[in-house]
Amino acid sequence: MTEPLRLSKRMSELGLCSRREADEWISRGWVRVDGVVVSQLGSKVLPHQRITVEREASAEQARRVTVLLHKPVGYVSGQAEDGYQPAVVLVSADSRWPQDISATRFHPSQLRNLVPAGRLDIDSTGLLVLTQDGRIAKQLVGEDSNIEKEYLVRVQYTRPGRLPDADLKRLNHGLSLDGRKLLPARVRWQNPDQLSFVLREGRKRQIRRMCELVGLRVLGLKRVRIGRVMLGDLPQGQWRYLGSDEAF
Repeated sequence: MTEPLRLSKRMSELGLCSRREADEWISRGWVRVDGVVVSQLGSKVLPHQRITVEREASAEQARRVTVLLHKPVGYVSGQAEDGYQPAVVLVSADSRWPQDISATRFHPSQLRNLVPAGRLDIDSTGLLVLTQDGRIAKQLVGEDSNIEKEYLVRVQYTRPGRLPDADLKRLNHGLSLDGRKLLPARVRWQNPDQLSFVLREGRKRQIRRMCELVGLRVLGLKRVRIGRVMLGDLPQGQWRYLGSDEAF
């Protein structure tokens, strides 16, 4: 890379913050390039130039929280739609899991810019990540993200007999959606009516659509893991903080 890049994009590539955060820090005069403050949005840098941030930026970033919510059916992940509430309305002092061991104290200001890092559709339950930290959002939903997500899926076969082994293999690799091949997945039977799906991508309603292609009807879908972070015993409708010792 020898061409100049937007400073905000370069900061995101280096893992310093998200591009939105970078623009905010630049406008506040919290970013230096080769020791010189750069406060002009849209400024460009070369790859060899050294980028540093002021302590104020690091301190603000450290105060940003990430919440793990067990989303119930009936809530949308992001903005309210069609009369359904967004999952963030479930995050309050009263709904915090009593067994959360984090020392972080809840404050309503933590709800500001708390956004979902990935989707979980309205008919699905399980682990939903809500974060103020652009680095985590980029890690989970960025273009180059390859974080695994694991789901337990209760299904019913709509054709005579049982799902053929050949179709189970197709679920693992060989299906396409919207004219594009899906990345390889890991799909296996957990018990006679439940499959485990491990995916590295998240197209809209992907699992339900995959199942339809091989004659399976999804009766229930629950996300139980994102990367190394498990849903565990977190009850439906409750949440906890991502621990300082946890990483996706």
